[in-house]
Amino acid sequence: MAFHPSNLSVEAPSGGLISEVVRLAGLEIAQPCGGQGRCGRCAVLVQGEGARRRSTIRLSADDVAAGYALACQTVIEGDLLVTIPPQEQVARRMVTDRAARRLELPFPYHPAEMQTVRALQLRMDAPSLQDNADDLTRVRNALASAGYSPVAFPLALLRRLPVVLRQAEWSPRVILEAELATGSVIPQGPLPARLLEISADHVKPVGLALDIGTTTVTAYLVDLASGDVLSTAAEYNGQIRCGEDVISRIVYSGKNGGLAELGELVRETVAALLERLERRTGIPPGQIHKVSVAGNTTMIHLFLGLPPASIRLTPYIPVANQPEPVMAGEIGLGVHPLATVDCLPGVASYVGADITAGVLAAELAETDLLTLFIDVGTNGEMVLGNRDWMVTCACSAGPAFEGAGVVDGMRATQGAIEEVWINSDTLEPTFRVIGEGKPRGLCGSGLISLLAELLVTGAVDRAGNVKVDLGSPRLRQGQHGPEYVVAWGPGTEHGRDIVLTKVDVDNLLRAKAAIYAGFSVLAESVGVSLSDVQQVLVGGSFGQYINVEKAIQIGLLPDLPWDRFRFLGNTAVLGTYRALLSHHERQKMRDLARKMTYIELSADNTFYNAFTAALFLPHTEMHRFPSVAEVWERDGGR
Repeated sequence: MAFHPSNLSVEAPSGGLISEVVRLAGLEIAQPCGGQGRCGRCAVLVQGEGARRRSTIRLSADDVAAGYALACQTVIEGDLLVTIPPQEQVARRMVTDRAARRLELPFPYHPAEMQTVRALQLRMDAPSLQDNADDLTRVRNALASAGYSPVAFPLALLRRLPVVLRQAEWSPRVILEAELATGSVIPQGPLPARLLEISADHVKPVGLALDIGTTTVTAYLVDLASGDVLSTAAEYNGQIRCGEDVISRIVYSGKNGGLAELGELVRETVAALLERLERRTGIPPGQIHKVSVAGNTTMIHLFLGLPPASIRLTPYIPVANQPEPVMAGEIGLGVHPLATVDCLPGVASYVGADITAGVLAAELAETDLLTLFIDVGTNGEMVLGNRDWMVTCACSAGPAFEGAGVVDGMRATQGAIEEVWINSDTLEPTFRVIGEGKPRGLCGSGLISLLAELLVTGAVDRAGNVKVDLGSPRLRQGQHGPEYVVAWGPGTEHGRDIVLTKVDVDNLLRAKAAIYAGFSVLAESVGVSLSDVQQVLVGGSFGQYINVEKAIQIGLLPDLPWDRFRFLGNTAVLGTYRALLSHHERQKMRDLARKMTYIELSADNTFYNAFTAALFLPHTEMHRFPSVAEVWERDGGR
C-alpha cells in the first residue's frame, strides 16, 4: 500500500483496515469517534481495486463516486494508493504564557506544615582515619539530626552519592518527601521520608499540577517553597485523533496496541508542555519532584495504562477510583524519575478526580447555600448540595458543544465563529470570529448562540425544525436536509458555505437535554426544585465562553436570575494546585470523594423521561423557563 502525499509505501496485510495500516506507518489521521465509523472525519481518497467499504455513513454519493472511503471502515484486499487529506491543525487559543504569581489561596501557605516535599542543606564532618563511617551512614545521621528518620535511599542516588558528597564538601543539598499525618495534627518526632535528590548544586523543590482533560491538558509549574505558580501551559490532548469523547477512546483502547498508544499520546502532550515551561522558566523537567494529576476516570486510566473497558459496561465499574501514587519512572512520565505522581481521587466511572478537584476549588463544602456545580464538556458532570450533603451524577452529553458531530463544527480555535446575532426581520446574521479573520466553522459557544438566535427569531421551531419556507435564502434544503446558512462561501476561509443543519440541531438538542436532565434528576432525587438553587457554579474552560442568556434560551442552563451564575474557569487544575501544595487539602479532597453520593442515571427510567422532556427548545414544559416564555409570547410564539 502506498500513501500520498508522504510517498510512503508499506506492506499491508489483506483483511486489515486502512486506519490500522495508517497507524502502523506512523502517519496521522483523525478518528474523533474512535474508529466506529460515526464521524466521517477519517475520509481518505482511495485508488485501486483492493478496497472493500464496510460502511459509507457520513459520505455522500458524490464522495463515494469520487473514490472517498472511511479509513476505519475500509478493508484492504489488494494494492491501493491512499491519499490522506490535510488533517485539521489545532491552533491554541489558551493564554499559556504566565509570569510567576501567587494564585489566591483560601489558606495561608506554610510549607513546613503542609508540603510533603521539601529541601534542606545537610552539614556533616568529612571522614577521617578516626571517623571512618561510610557515606550512607553520614547522610542518614545528618538527616536524623534534621528530623527525618528512617529515610528510604533509592539505589540511583546511592550510586551518585560519593561524587556528590565530595563535590559539595560534605554539605549537600537534598530534596526529600516526608510523610505527614492525615489529620490536622503535625506529628511530633522524626518523620519517615524518601530521598528524591541529593546534589552539590542549589536545587529547589518544584511541583506540577496537571489536569488531563478529554480535550485539553493544562499544567501549572509550581515553586513548592513559596507556592508561586512559575508558569502555566495548555495544549490539546493528543488523544483527540483517536476519539473526541471518552467512550470512543475506551473503544479505541481495546484495539491492538490502542491502550499503549493512548498512554503514549498523553505523555507526548505533557512532554510538549514541559518543554514549553522549561523555555519560559529555565527549569528542566528533571527538577520536578512532585506531580498531582486530575482528570476524569477514563483519562486517569489511560494515563496510568489501566484497562478502561469495564467503565462503559454495566455495572460501570472502574479499575480504581482512587489509584495509589506511583513514581514517574514507572509510567514513563518525563519528570524526575523518583517524583511521586499522585492521581487525585474520583467518585465513580463518570465522576472523576476533575470533579473532586473542581468541588474543592469551588469551595462547595464551605457554603450553606444550595449550590449546583456543573462542569460542561463531553461528559456533563454535576454536583448538587452544600457543606452538609452532596449528590453527583454524570451524563454523556457527547462532543457536539465541542464541534464534533456538527457538519461545520470545530473547536474554539482560530477561525471559529464564537458568537452570532440574527436580525429578526431579515434573518441575516452577524457574528464574531476567533482571531478576527475569515470563519472556518462554529465552536461550542457559537453553536449555543446561533441556536438561541434561530429560536427567538422563529427560524427554527421548538422541536428544532428548520423553517425553510420563510422566504430567506439563508433557510434552504441542503445536502443533509433543511439548514441555515451562517456564512456564504466567498466570505469563508475554505470557500464553502458554513451551515447549521437539522441533523446538527438534533445533536445539539440531545447534548443540552442530557445536561439539563442530569441536574433535574439530581434535584428530584433530594426533593428540591431547581428554582431553589441559590448559586450555579460553572467549571471548565468551555464554561467561560457561554452566554448565560443564550444558554438559558435553549434550555442548557436552568432559568434563574443571572446573578446566581458564576463562571470559575478551569476548577480542575485550580483544585489540583491546592492539593499539590497542601497535604491537608489533599486529605480534604479524599473526604469530598467519600462524601459525594453518586447517582447512576441509567439505573431506572427517571433520567430517560427527563431527557425526553428536554428534547425541545427550551423544554417541553415551558413553565420551567418563564423568561423564555415571556419572549416567546411577546413575539407571538414564532
